[in-house]
Amino acid sequence: MEDRTQAIQALATKRWRVSLMLSGAMMFIYFGFILLIAFNKPLLGSLVIPGLSLGILLGVLVITSAWILIFIYVRWANNSYDNEIARLSRK
Repeated sequence: MEDRTQAIQALATKRWRVSLMLSGAMMFIYFGFILLIAFNKPLLGSLVIPGLSLGILLGVLVITSAWILIFIYVRWANNSYDNEIARLSRK
């Protein structure tokens, strides 16, 4: 019983670690974008191609990165976390 409790605690710690790492990555991306808006508007206003500014491109990349980080978490949860929970449930 003690081993199972330790395994569940270790799994919970791993889940928190993954969640905090991905949340930290999203916060870094988002606040980096916001800081660029606040302190370097001329850079974001520069055109990458006619009709597309760097600010719009980076805004799309911020949204896309959120989707990618969510996908990474869901893949990790489905492939690792859920399998480990199922294994611990059978004990």
